[in-house]
Amino acid sequence: MTSESLTDEVVASVENAPPRTRVVLQALLRHLHAFAAEVDLTTDEWEAGIDFLTRAGHITDDERQEFILLSDVLGLSMQVVGLNAAQDPRATESTVFGPFFVDKTPQVGLGDDIAAGAPGEPCWIEGTVTDVHGAPIAGARVDIWETDGDGVYDVQYGDSRTAARGYLLTGDDGRYAFWSLRPVAYSIPSDGPVGDLLSATGRRTMRPAHIHLRVTADGYRQLVTHVFDRTDPYIGEDAVFGVKESLIVDFEPQDPGTGPGGRELDATWYRVSYDLVLADA
Repeated sequence: MTSESLTDEVVASVENAPPRTRVVLQALLRHLHAFAAEVDLTTDEWEAGIDFLTRAGHITDDERQEFILLSDVLGLSMQVVGLNAAQDPRATESTVFGPFFVDKTPQVGLGDDIAAGAPGEPCWIEGTVTDVHGAPIAGARVDIWETDGDGVYDVQYGDSRTAARGYLLTGDDGRYAFWSLRPVAYSIPSDGPVGDLLSATGRRTMRPAHIHLRVTADGYRQLVTHVFDRTDPYIGEDAVFGVKESLIVDFEPQDPGTGPGGRELDATWYRVSYDLVLADA
């Protein structure tokens, strides 16, 4: 059996799958076989690849998704984001979801503090959620998650604490607002197979400072995006290729004193305003 006839036979083996499954699997099989042929894949390399994927599976759990991290650093996540992005140029641009989202997060009220005592510099974040025509969207759910000031997500603490994470519902005017922390740059997890991959290829593991936002509302496309700190030194070399110019914002320093909601601050704090625009479903 030749390489070409083997590929043809394997591709034909899924001919009776449901239409979309057939399209996806047959394309995957053709590309996978072509890849092996192009690089003249050795048995040792094939075994190394199997071992890599096995280790990725072993390290993945409810709080860490190594396969999403792998997809991120290979640029596949951003490729999929682009293919599925809203076509309306007026909508806020999306970016990678990342491996640290948690479904069960606490709800907070408008203006509340989601930092929950985590270390870092206080930051006030506010904006509106509107449709592409500028009409406010009331009751939209805004999920927020970020690292603390040490560059660590709460799921990495090793206990059950929730910090720098939560969700709120927009007001009748579409407004959202909350206290959290000024984001900092951090290294993606490098103690697993994805870290080994980056080390072997001489790539950095850093992500520039950002806050994750996911916005959902009935009748609109879900938005998954970040806001990035313009001054971050890693803004041009994101390990997961997630930075887009329209998502870069200014975190403006504020003098000590009274902040929004009457909060008294005895050190420099920050504020940022960013409006989120949802495309129709």
